[in-house]
Amino acid sequence: MRIMPVVPMRPRPTEEAAPPALHARAMDNLRYIRETMESAASFTAVSGWGQCAIGLTALGAAYLAARQSVAGRFVTGGWIKVWLVAAFVSLLLSVGTMWLKARAVEMPLWSRPGRKLVLNFAPPALVGALLTLALARGGLMTLIPPTWLLLYGAGVITGGAFSVRIVPVMGLCFMLVGMVALFSPAAWVNVLMAAAFGGLHIIFGVLIARRHGG
Repeated sequence: MRIMPVVPMRPRPTEEAAPPALHARAMDNLRYIRETMESAASFTAVSGWGQCAIGLTALGAAYLAARQSVAGRFVTGGWIKVWLVAAFVSLLLSVGTMWLKARAVEMPLWSRPGRKLVLNFAPPALVGALLTLALARGGLMTLIPPTWLLLYGAGVITGGAFSVRIVPVMGLCFMLVGMVALFSPAAWVNVLMAAAFGGLHIIFGVLIARRHGG
């Protein structure tokens, strides 16, 4: 009678489940690294030339608004309307030029830094709109320009924290001009608005364009 050799059964290797586990772990690590890099990245699609265009729009608005003065009143309903139209045009210019720059450098406009910039800029802008209505209803028209300058500057600082370094500096300059406007004669208001929304946008726009590519 022939005895067959006994062949021990090989235990099923526990390593078979390792490759999927390692792959999942590697994917989790890559996802974490990508999210960390996105959180630390700066939104570089702010267009310097777009800021210059906004500045030129503001200078034109300042010229038109100066013609709205009535009987020594420098901040009138017509004055407010001119600057509100300029603000709407400036918003379109800002979004449009940022989209063009982001497209040129193949960067998603609605990236995580971009979303943070918008979400941090939006609250001061919303407060500015509400205070404009409240001050206009209360007849405190001369307080509207300093409010715009201060809150716009605050929004640029908070939103610019997720952009290139020079953007928050621009916001600080707006706040400084707003402080001056708050305690200045009403006759200075339009000049200060032109200096800030016109001059500062052009100066910092040129700096951004030269240092950060357009």
